[in-house]
Amino acid sequence: MQILQKIKSNSDYKRLFENFISLSILQGLNYILPLVTFPYLVRVLGVEKFGLLSFTTATIAYFQILTDYGFNLSATREVAINRDNKEKLNEIYSSVMIIKFGLLIISFLLLSVLVFSFEKFRQDWLVYYLSFGMVVGQVLFPVWFFQGMEKMKYITFLNVLAKVLFTIAIFIFVKQQSDYWKVPLLNSMGFISAGVLSLLIVYKNWNIGFKFVGFESILRELKEGWHIFIGTMCINFYKNNSIIILGLFTNETTVGYFYIAKKIIDILNQIAGLISQSIYPHVSILINRDISRSVKFLKKLGIFIAIYTFILGLLLLVFSPLVIHIVSGHYYEESIISLKLMAFVPMFIGINVPAVQILLSKGLGKQFSSVVLVGAILDILLNFSLVPYFSYIGSCLSVLIVELFVTVYFYVKIFNLKLQYGRLL
Repeated sequence: MQILQKIKSNSDYKRLFENFISLSILQGLNYILPLVTFPYLVRVLGVEKFGLLSFTTATIAYFQILTDYGFNLSATREVAINRDNKEKLNEIYSSVMIIKFGLLIISFLLLSVLVFSFEKFRQDWLVYYLSFGMVVGQVLFPVWFFQGMEKMKYITFLNVLAKVLFTIAIFIFVKQQSDYWKVPLLNSMGFISAGVLSLLIVYKNWNIGFKFVGFESILRELKEGWHIFIGTMCINFYKNNSIIILGLFTNETTVGYFYIAKKIIDILNQIAGLISQSIYPHVSILINRDISRSVKFLKKLGIFIAIYTFILGLLLLVFSPLVIHIVSGHYYEESIISLKLMAFVPMFIGINVPAVQILLSKGLGKQFSSVVLVGAILDILLNFSLVPYFSYIGSCLSVLIVELFVTVYFYVKIFNLKLQYGRLL
């Protein structure tokens, strides 16, 4: 009761609590809905077609990274700082959206070159183009604006609407293996619908829309997001790398076995992502006012994340056969081994949240990107060294080693910077 009273009496805590609840609802559905569609798709489509869709999704993710350009962090920070300056907000909004549409055109051209240059992509060209709708929807949806304004409820409402409709549509329209192309189509339709609605909400609630901005404003946003773009590109690069390289050296069935386990790990990773996303706008403001208070808050958060992710890791080690059977309907040995090997990956990712928050909130995007760039290079070396000899086990080991390395390196960076910013950790 005392905690609830404290939340009600403190506007900052109240806003954080509301944002956390909104994103918790969203992430709750992100847990539940995949657990409904995931097993269904594996059973209906089979491991091979499921592997194809996994490979396609991993490929399209690179274009989502390109069009994001780090704005979900850099633009979020700018919106949070300038939320009371409507003219500045409109300038930020217009500049970011212009850049994102430009990157969308470049992405489409790059996809076309990729599809028609390689047989592996050309034979399933329709799936890649249908999946590209997810990039279009993501460009339209200004998540960074809602995060910066700390109005997560809109993100939740629109995503929930799109995901629920997509889930229902899967059961209605995907009935047999030959329907596999409908999955990316339906997914893209959900993304685009949410994106269009989000633009209408921004205009209606804040009277903010497109306006002509000078080249200087666009250039400033490009510079502001550059280091974070490199960082997020590297993060997503090594998160998807294992699937892409495994697909190059093996086949779609092996990719499917591996992806079943990795998908479970990715779902669990969303808990830490939820926490990080909820607190980032608040920490961005607080850390520049009272660094000791913000670091104290992040320390407690880090301990909490470490405890629950460690428990999750133990549960996955013990119950991995049961988890794989529930998800896929089979005791796939390859998937069980993969899940065991990656059981503690959510812990490694989760405990780096405080370090990442400090670097990004202090505007140290260069230091952030340097860490994940080294991680991406290490991931490439490991995957190309291990996958040809150990197949999916090599992919699992690469994921495990890289995530552990990146977490350790983040905290090395923090300790190296403590003399400049005081006692950080």
